[in-house]
Amino acid sequence: MYEYVKGIITFIGPEYIVVENNGIGYRLLTPNPFAFSKYEQTNVTIYVYHHVREDAQLLFGFMTLEEKRLFEKLISVSGIGPKGALAVLASGEPSHVVGAIDREDEAYLIKFPGIGKKTARQMILDLKGKLDEVSPEPLSGLFQTENEPAAPSGNAALEEALLALEALGYSAREIKRINGRLEKEEKMSTDEYIRKGLQLLLG
Repeated sequence: MYEYVKGIITFIGPEYIVVENNGIGYRLLTPNPFAFSKYEQTNVTIYVYHHVREDAQLLFGFMTLEEKRLFEKLISVSGIGPKGALAVLASGEPSHVVGAIDREDEAYLIKFPGIGKKTARQMILDLKGKLDEVSPEPLSGLFQTENEPAAPSGNAALEEALLALEALGYSAREIKRINGRLEKEEKMSTDEYIRKGLQLLLG
């Protein structure tokens, strides 16, 4: 129904961003909202996917058309819903995800929140050899990172990153496991903490 929205980013939170166009604020769920931080209060074009279910109509936003297409491929797999697809997009570099599917690397795929062995096998069966047009090269709009929920550290960027990781579906236990390592890093932006966190979670 919608291909993209052009407007100004007026809000960025752990789960979604808001893009204002002609006085209307569109709430867009995205893989990593904080990746848009450098574009806040500027005009952007964001590709969108309109998801309709019985109890809600949701808009998902993506930096690139390729990212959107990969999302559509993922949600076509039985057992993967929009939230699971967002976690895969946020957590894994597209070329790594495509490579894991083509190599039938279930061990890599089950590291994503909500992806068990059965779903990983279904991803391979449904998508192997069918993603070249989606991600021939790593996409700039996707990231690799990790996250964890932890006690307030006085570092607002880190706390926001941990909330974002939790929103992607990582458990408090998984986040706690990497929190100490993130706290030891030199101060980074929220997006950079998320990327680093995902790298640790998938490592």
